[in-house]
Amino acid sequence: MPEKERILVIGGGFAGLGFIKHIDKKRFDVTLVDRNNFHSFPPLFYQIASSGIEPGSICFPFRREIRKGKAKGIDFRLGEVKSINYEERTITTQYETIGFDKLVIAAGSTNNFFGNQELIKYVYTLKSTAQAMRMRDEILDRLERASIARTSDERRRLLSFVVIGGGPAGVEIAGALGELKRFIVPREYPSISQDEVNIVLLEGSGSLLGAMSEKSQEEALKYLGRLMVDVRLNSLMEAYSENIVTLSDGAEIYSGMVIWTAGVSGQPIEMEKAGDIMGHGYRVKVDQYNRVEGQRDVFAIGDMSLMVTSGYPKGHPQLAQVAIQQGRHLAMQLNSGRFDHPFVYKDKGTMATVGRDMAVADIGKVHFSGFVAWLVWMFIHLLSILGMRNKISVLIDWIWAYFSYGTSLRLLLHSSRWPLRSRWGER
Repeated sequence: MPEKERILVIGGGFAGLGFIKHIDKKRFDVTLVDRNNFHSFPPLFYQIASSGIEPGSICFPFRREIRKGKAKGIDFRLGEVKSINYEERTITTQYETIGFDKLVIAAGSTNNFFGNQELIKYVYTLKSTAQAMRMRDEILDRLERASIARTSDERRRLLSFVVIGGGPAGVEIAGALGELKRFIVPREYPSISQDEVNIVLLEGSGSLLGAMSEKSQEEALKYLGRLMVDVRLNSLMEAYSENIVTLSDGAEIYSGMVIWTAGVSGQPIEMEKAGDIMGHGYRVKVDQYNRVEGQRDVFAIGDMSLMVTSGYPKGHPQLAQVAIQQGRHLAMQLNSGRFDHPFVYKDKGTMATVGRDMAVADIGKVHFSGFVAWLVWMFIHLLSILGMRNKISVLIDWIWAYFSYGTSLRLLLHSSRWPLRSRWGER
């Protein structure tokens, strides 16, 4: 039997998992490398942050996934990819160096601070399960401290939240905080007045949810108003220092906690002997078959890929559906050994939820909102979560919260410090 080609996949998100589920394991030896030992579901990170669901409900271990089903037969390696050497055909993690015949870069995205890297020290972000848990703990900690504060001014300082970015993630976390202010605070924190909780959503453009229809934008704005969220459009953040958010017009807002959802970029990976393959937003330039420009047997899919077409002159949107479709498409091309069908993105619609019974959806030319859109949003997200146990767990949490407005998940769990782990080769 001829030796099988080695395919190395960096990242087990929507793109990477979509690829390994469809690649022919009889023809290729496939290795998946990821910094975590689990696949997570980013669209629901905000619900972890707001104590709506538990982290384990939207995370699924890779080793369980590769024991059976479509992903069976691949090898998994834990590690964060530090560098790629295209000439030597290797990648290096903090633990090891791994060779490859073909490389699929599906490392996903991270936060884009638009050149102001100092912000990472001061703002809270929502690009991983760990970041969502950190945000949850900070919100709960502020509520508990505010409940025992002696003055109203101290409570206001603790409970002043500013969300940066009016895309789906920003709208959803602002809506979750609004529900906390409107429904949870009066019931569970009687020493705190609703007026002492201040939630501001800043959006640099003239509308929320810029990728959605005008009607969806207007209704999202209306729903946030019902949840007592102060939405400020055409408001660009210039700086954040000593709890003061400074806007481009010179206005200042006090904020004890800033939540950043304003932009994304590709995961930074050092690439040796790469040539000029990087496009804007740290995305790798690819052709219409997801082949990296100027590289042999190297591919990029999902948020890391920058495929310029007539329909998408700035590249495809960094959405889950794009990643899933590109992963499946690339696997089919490699299985057949022919690159004769260029990738065409099939837009299945966009939706966002603001709160209970409040969501907006644009599917094709059809727009709907309110309770129906909220049910559709829940149904689609439940189908997309891996594992039947996880689906049932999330559904139970949603049903319980819907009828009771309560949750047993508001647990403040400060992390303990790790002991020295030099034996793992960490620096």
